[in-house]
Amino acid sequence: MRIVQLANFYGPRSGGLRTALNHLGPGYVARGHQVVLVVPGPRRAVEDLPGGVRRITLYGPTVPGMGGYRVLDPFRVRALLDRLKPDAIEVSDRATLRGLGRWASRNGASSVVISHERLDRILEQFLLPPAAARWAADVANGWMARSFANVVCTTAFARAEFDRIGTANLRQVPLGVDLDTFDPGNYDDSLHARLIGDADSLLVHCGRLSPEKHVDRSVETVRELHRRGHRVRLVIAGDGPRRRALEALADGLPVTFLGFLDSRAEVADLLATADISLAPGPHETFGLAALEALASGTPVVVSASSALPEIVDSASGAVAASDTPAAFADAVGRVLSIPEPERRAAARARAERFPWSAAVDGMLDALR
Repeated sequence: MRIVQLANFYGPRSGGLRTALNHLGPGYVARGHQVVLVVPGPRRAVEDLPGGVRRITLYGPTVPGMGGYRVLDPFRVRALLDRLKPDAIEVSDRATLRGLGRWASRNGASSVVISHERLDRILEQFLLPPAAARWAADVANGWMARSFANVVCTTAFARAEFDRIGTANLRQVPLGVDLDTFDPGNYDDSLHARLIGDADSLLVHCGRLSPEKHVDRSVETVRELHRRGHRVRLVIAGDGPRRRALEALADGLPVTFLGFLDSRAEVADLLATADISLAPGPHETFGLAALEALASGTPVVVSASSALPEIVDSASGAVAASDTPAAFADAVGRVLSIPEPERRAAARARAERFPWSAAVDGMLDALR
């Protein structure tokens, strides 16, 4: 089967979407399929990636206020699809590519759209009051679901807005985690000593510094913990449009900004070395960074209003907290009260339930 993967907002260096595509595509190739990945960029390019995937970059304009993320022109994409003649298309987008299911139907190809975010939550956070956001999301989701053969969501939280409108062609396929790269054995005593300073516990927040991630809650959690007399240090790995504002917010607090880490190995070392990872984003539909922390043997504190409680599970030593700094501070205290060997073993055991091989099998079933 010739599969064409299409994605907007494909991070040039990192990001959950890029990570997912970097594992799904080679997984399809390993099972005997031909895979082409099409993404936006500053200029056209064609390259063969490790794992047997051919990546075609088409020019796409940047989206204002999105930190350099780009979107594809659907007319250029359709022209390319006419030449590639795929047997199946896999779309990771809710913007300019959401109508490509109709192209697939007209051309005898199967089609899947992966819903990587909750549209109703995004509209409510940035544009509309709750009732209007829900109505607009229902209309848009209904149209999109009718355009594609299958809609794939990664969690029950993600699929809730499609269940609400009675979407029949809906599949739930959890993503996976790289259990080799992210491993408790990456713990580094010297790195821990260098980062923690004179504190007793090392917290980490890993991800893009953008509004929807609510990194400010991680900073305010440290403020609350220090108000209560706890000696903690927070290390933030990542970059994005909120960095300057977050640095100003953290002024005077034991918070270190590492910026973007180029190496996945560096990220893996950092996650394994931390005592707790914070994931305060209330709109996360899966949370790869949190799952990577668990794979590294590091428990997480997550937003109770996101999909992450489904993924991390309380048995992993993780805690889901309501969306306030006080609640997150309480949760950090509960995690630290668990003996370290026990919480690290439980975290790793939970992550091992999410191999990428299972995600690949589930997606191929939907694509067929």
